[in-house]
Amino acid sequence: MDYGGGYSTTSYGAQGGAGGGGFMSGSQGGSQPNAAKGSLSRETLRPCTIKQVLDASQPHPDADFKIDDVEVQQLTFVGQIRNISTQTTNVTYKLDDGTGSVEVKQWIDAEANNTSMDMGDSHKAGQKDLVENEWARVWGRLKAFNNRRHVGAHVIRPVTDKMEIQYHLLEATYVHLYYQRGPLEDAAGGKAGANGQTADDGGQYGDSGGGRQMPSVGANARRVYQCLKDSPQNNEGLHVQNIAASLRMQVADVMKAGDELLTQSMIFTTVDDNTWALLEF
Repeated sequence: MDYGGGYSTTSYGAQGGAGGGGFMSGSQGGSQPNAAKGSLSRETLRPCTIKQVLDASQPHPDADFKIDDVEVQQLTFVGQIRNISTQTTNVTYKLDDGTGSVEVKQWIDAEANNTSMDMGDSHKAGQKDLVENEWARVWGRLKAFNNRRHVGAHVIRPVTDKMEIQYHLLEATYVHLYYQRGPLEDAAGGKAGANGQTADDGGQYGDSGGGRQMPSVGANARRVYQCLKDSPQNNEGLHVQNIAASLRMQVADVMKAGDELLTQSMIFTTVDDNTWALLEF
């Protein structure tokens, strides 16, 4: 699975949910042929920490959760099992990864249980390995009920290689920084794109002739910069409202991106504080 920014499937099986366990293409009943662009990012498997799960924003009860202002539905994380509670209809695990703790519920399929009894319970072998104080990896969806958050697990399995824990935390950090600050620069000074390819800063922002690389800024800031670069304008530059309309962004997001560009001396204000023009770089 490609997360964007050049990272994809891993040798530790973080992509295992993508190959089964509830993540098969077309298994989500809410998908529609004419879904918006955001639907793809929502269905992408997002590696995260438990703190990110707890801090995820939700504009209203029926809205999708957002991490780093990006909608997420499918997520994966690792945690140490602190408690296991077995009920008639589900098994609840309390996981802690050092950043926080959250309940993970895995619902019991009665028909599957009956089938497994006929087949010798072989499919429960993994579940028997899930014991308190050991680590596990979870794939599932973030949910809320009575103002309490939990993760509905499609798949939960024990972590057999402790290096997977460190790898996952690094991967979650990488994805977080990708959405907050944009792609990392490669050794040649280019930036990794969503498909893993790279492009130098001249290709992204245009060559100013000064031979200097552009500062590292967030994704929204790059969009605003590119809009200023590509849009026909006079010496007064473009107003925030015009940029927001052109990019179909919220004015508040454009203002935040503009502040970032102003801090990096990539743009400057002209007739007022809300009208910007490019600064030669």
